[in-house]
Parts: sequence; C-alpha cells; structure tokens
Amino acid sequence: FGSLARCPDCLVKAAAGVVRPAAAVQHQLSSKMALTCSRAFAPCIRQSAASFAAPVRPLGLQRVQCARMSASAKQVISTDQAPAALGPYSQAIKVGNTLYISGQIGLVPGTKDYASEGVEGQAEQVMKNMGAILRASGADYPNVVKTTILLADMGDFAAVNGVYGKYFPDDPPARSTFAVKALPLSAKVEIEAIAAL
Repeated sequence: FGSLARCPDCLVKAAAGVVRPAAAVQHQLSSKMALTCSRAFAPCIRQSAASFAAPVRPLGLQRVQCARMSASAKQVISTDQAPAALGPYSQAIKVGNTLYISGQIGLVPGTKDYASEGVEGQAEQVMKNMGAILRASGADYPNVVKTTILLADMGDFAAVNGVYGKYFPDDPPARSTFAVKALPLSAKVEIEAIAAL
C-alpha cells in the first residue's frame, strides 16, 4: 500500500473513548504491512487502505464488537444417538451455515463399548455416529465437505477406506488422513467432519 489510511486500532480506541477522535490519525502503510495493527479486531479489518481513508463516521462500542462472535451465532448440537463427549467439548457446533463435528470413535451410543474389536467394525460405527449428529442438525452425509481421519495404524487405511466410501458414493468430501501414536480409549480410528448446511 502506498497510500495513507486511518489506523483501525486508533479508530477502535476513539470509539471506546480511549483517545480523542482526532487521534485517529492517518498512518503511512508500507507494502509489507497488513491492515491488522489491531489483531483483536482483524476479522473486521478486511478492507483496503482506501476504505479507511474515507471520512470517519461516529462509531459506537457495539460497532467495535463486530469481530466477536455473538452467543446466538454459536449453537451446540447434541444427540443421544451418538456417543456422549468424553471431555470438555461438544459433539458438534453449528455456526451460521457450517457444522463442525468433533472426532467420532467407534463407541456404541450410551455405552463405552466398541461396536467391534476390528477396525472395520469401528469405522462402521464411527460413520453411524457421524450420521446421527448430522441428522440432529438437519443435515446428512451429502452435506459433508471435509473430513479428517486419524488411524492408530496406517496399515488399516484400505479397510477404513472401504467402509468410509460406502457413505460417500458420489462427490465425496475433501479429506486428510493421518496415522497417530494413539487414539482415545485405544480406538483404532477416529473421524471428524465439517458440513455445509
């Protein structure tokens, strides 16, 4: 950027009454400097330098809070048709039109027992658990856009792939697969997902 722009950090402080509006001075921005001098408000600072060069309008504190997610925008998704969380996390979180599903392992809902000792049986139960959470949010497998598979043994890749593929026969989601040292409760496979609603 070779032009002048008002520093968003100064604008924030001016709105909060920390400094006089006149202190929202124009700063020289170099080509290497991003418009993120106020990191806490970075989500709001997506505009070009030219946008900030416009005349300053009065800002209220409620305008400053645009970088914070309102409580109403975050919805916890929970169902007894999938295993309860094993720690301080939710089965899934819905934000806007996006659903974030926590990693699922092959536990039978309502128990701490695996559907099978084998990786294929566990993978099958993992996908059933994922489906229950998807349906609890009003979605289904075709809504999934990204998954992450964690394997206790990369040698199980083909077996898990065979089960997984049955649930995404057409236009499968993007995916990452990793082998890890260990999984919770000695699970053989864990899968998390992101869905577009």
